[in-house]
Amino acid sequence: MFALSGCEQSKHVDRIKQRGELIVATLNSPSSLYEGAQGLEGLEYDLVNQFAQEEGLTARFIALNNIQGIIRAVKRGEVHMAAAGISDTLQRRKILNFSLPYQTISEKLIYRRGSKRPRSLHQIQANQLRVAAESSHIETLSSERNNHPFLDWVTEQQLSTFELLDAIDRNEIAFTIADSNDIAIAQRIFRYIKPAFTVKKDQKLSWAFPKQPDISLRLAADRFLTRVKSDGTLARLIERYYGHSHRLNFVDKRDFRRHMQNRLPKYLSYFKNAENDTGIDWRLIAAIGYQESHWRANAVSPTGVRGIMMLTQATAKQLSISNRRDPQQSIKGGARYLKNIEKKIPKRITGRDRLWLALAGYNVGFGHLEDARILTQRQGGNPDLWMDVKKHLPLLTKKNYYSTLKHGYARGHEPVNYVENIRNYYDLLVWYDQNPLALIDKK
Repeated sequence: MFALSGCEQSKHVDRIKQRGELIVATLNSPSSLYEGAQGLEGLEYDLVNQFAQEEGLTARFIALNNIQGIIRAVKRGEVHMAAAGISDTLQRRKILNFSLPYQTISEKLIYRRGSKRPRSLHQIQANQLRVAAESSHIETLSSERNNHPFLDWVTEQQLSTFELLDAIDRNEIAFTIADSNDIAIAQRIFRYIKPAFTVKKDQKLSWAFPKQPDISLRLAADRFLTRVKSDGTLARLIERYYGHSHRLNFVDKRDFRRHMQNRLPKYLSYFKNAENDTGIDWRLIAAIGYQESHWRANAVSPTGVRGIMMLTQATAKQLSISNRRDPQQSIKGGARYLKNIEKKIPKRITGRDRLWLALAGYNVGFGHLEDARILTQRQGGNPDLWMDVKKHLPLLTKKNYYSTLKHGYARGHEPVNYVENIRNYYDLLVWYDQNPLALIDKK
């Protein structure tokens, strides 16, 4: 990092464009920027990259581990801006400039599932509550002292909010406060964290800029954020990262973790071989296998599909699979079948939308998927976006809709549940693959 204060204030945006690089402080966390299955990703990462590209810039991210480091970097002018799920608060406005908000969240008190749930801040005893240093939660708690004069907490200088959530999951601390967007992601990973009550509603998340007279960069950001909110781009990004976050309950996550330890190792080499064969991430193939059979090689459904990937007899024949109960053949066959479906998706559809649509086709059949996309277009939606198509798939159960389509009736709710569950299992597999110590049993 380096000081940027030498820029002429009146030419701030122009100077940045001359250099061609937008320097952005962000948080190394699942809600901002992290290393995913295909490289760096995260809501802030995707959003800032789009902003930078529209301004003719390349974004360079400086990923820090705590909010105090980010605020310090912006305040000192060591970065052009910060994008890290930062709440726009009265205290922060004294030292930072903020963009228009792009998300509204709430702050919630978190406790450990199985322990006594507190109903208010009155029930929090000294040293039980721990919060990240310089987080907006400290400002919230300070204001709450007017109503709770004996309220006290421990400020953690080294731990981020996400690390504090991990500490609750491990039964190392009793309570913390976290933003609802962070909680939505963390609950996919941590089995025992649970919101007790809302401490503060309607907190606005914004990008932060140095406090300086020239606000040209901030105004450019405001124009961009206004556009992505109005054209649906922001909604699609939020759906990508948060749309499937509430589907798995405590038992689902407990069982998945146990099966990762006890069942997955037997088939891991087969999933990795299937990746070599098809180019599909083995963790996605494994997520499909878990959704289909919970990784049981002898699984059989009432309709006759069987094996880890629950292939039909016709599909197995088409893929030259002689024994659907043979895990190696089943896994390879399922991966190849998904690849065949994916090849039928129009080439203009890319990224995660292409992937989720292919999974829906894997489940309900490509013909019914195409019917749902036609229906989506008829209803004014975008047939190339999973976010829109998944709203219309359930209409394939209604006669006044399916009777107008080529392939007729389909159980349209099933592919929606199917894809959303796989998205969660895939996220968990990526997390545990990158954090193997997280599988160690906790107290």
